[in-house]
Amino acid sequence: MKKRRLTPFGEKVKERLVEINMTQKKLAEEIGASHVYLSMILYGERAGNKYIDVIKKTLKLEYDEY
Repeated sequence: MKKRRLTPFGEKVKERLVEINMTQKKLAEEIGASHVYLSMILYGERAGNKYIDVIKKTLKLEYDEY
């Protein structure tokens, strides 16, 4: 079975969550998505186009490669 890997965007999100002491579940609540769906976005299993900008705004990310 193939091990799941975070996308580059997912890695930046995880790093930022650690910096600001926020859980992935709390981020999901704030953006209006389930924590499972957020995880799928971070691992590249769903595009999550509806949420990418909201995630970047919520976490104050300047990441534009996604």
